[in-house]
Amino acid sequence: MNISIFGLGYVGVVSSACLASRGHKVIGVDVNETKVELLNNGISPIVEKDLPELLTEAKKNKLIFATTDTDYAVQNSEISLICVGTPSRPNGSLNTKYIENVCTEIGKSIRHKEKKHIIVSRSTMLPGTNKEIIIPTLDKSSGKKEGEDFYVAFNPEFLREATAVYDFNNPPKTVIGCDTPEITDKIMELYKGLPGPMIKTSLEIAEMVKYVDNNFHALKITFANEIGHICKKLGIDSHDVMNIFIQDTKLNISTYYFKPGFAFGGSCLPKDLRAINYLTKMLDLETPLLNSLITSNNVQILSVIKELISLGKKKIGIAGFSFKAGTDDLRESPMIEVIETLIGKGFDLKLYDKNVSIAKLMGANKEYINNHIPHISSLMVESLDDLIKDREVIIIGNNEKEFVRLLTDTKEDQIIYDMVRIGDIQNARSNYRGICW
Repeated sequence: MNISIFGLGYVGVVSSACLASRGHKVIGVDVNETKVELLNNGISPIVEKDLPELLTEAKKNKLIFATTDTDYAVQNSEISLICVGTPSRPNGSLNTKYIENVCTEIGKSIRHKEKKHIIVSRSTMLPGTNKEIIIPTLDKSSGKKEGEDFYVAFNPEFLREATAVYDFNNPPKTVIGCDTPEITDKIMELYKGLPGPMIKTSLEIAEMVKYVDNNFHALKITFANEIGHICKKLGIDSHDVMNIFIQDTKLNISTYYFKPGFAFGGSCLPKDLRAINYLTKMLDLETPLLNSLITSNNVQILSVIKELISLGKKKIGIAGFSFKAGTDDLRESPMIEVIETLIGKGFDLKLYDKNVSIAKLMGANKEYINNHIPHISSLMVESLDDLIKDREVIIIGNNEKEFVRLLTDTKEDQIIYDMVRIGDIQNARSNYRGICW
């Protein structure tokens, strides 16, 4: 394909060289004449492993050319990739002026182009940027309409400095966000044959994915560093500890615990977090990440309580209030805090949890129920049907399989508030609400 790439910085140059190495004809565009001259001479304007060799080969095969002329680039390409910078402003917000400038110029060129052009952003941008800034800017400067006369997509990059060429050719995933399936397929052709999943999604999800990736990477580094400081104070080799930690690919380095939902609870996590935070105080260490976890968890509980109160309904049923499905354990179950707060505010509650019902009679938690939460025990009903009868709001508190039918077997005027994403929400009634979705 014929491709124009706007912005000959890190992402732009690497993308140019790698796409040319795959046989595409690339036109690089930049306002900086020095970068343009270097690229036309087969010289990389950045230091990056394997890049000089790729540029030399591309120049030899006449597959790469650089220019400052936007109109030439757009008229002689099918797809334009935007790879300009999106730096932070002093207040932390995203500076989109370079994107806006490029889109204005591309739009002017699209104005008098007969064929429908595709504009694909690779620059990291916050969710909504394409629809709130890029598309309106292109619409205005081109005098045309996105989705009819030209198309917009988002294709986040996952390139690390010093290994960018390798990363381009061995991506963890390829993500295309676009509202037009045939355009998504055409963009995917650029990466045909590369390893990793090929993911087609919406503009907003594709925009968000890059931020989730980078923020999680920052979280991992910070977590490891805080553990490292604790270990050093205790005379423990932190690398030995973390090398053991990462060998657990069932829970630690895995997909577990990555589904948005309600707060954590149970007999281990809250207790162990409090203990490690107490230890860091005794060691005179600052571990702001570890210290923040219980605070963040409490915010999740309070946000649920506020939302339930805002519904303006007094009759509430709770399906599942042990801290997770398949257990009768109520110790530090966040649902208990929700229940007790609602009781204190005068709500009419009914509760159902088959595992807690058994525990009430014979389980290990019988004493806990009788001595600590007898008022909750008295609100329990014997079946899910009993719970459903007269409730205005039904909360799904854990993912017991029997609760799936609440998505479809409740009345139209009953609000379903799901803490766990219990099943296929596409089939849920219109009164369905999710805690984080």
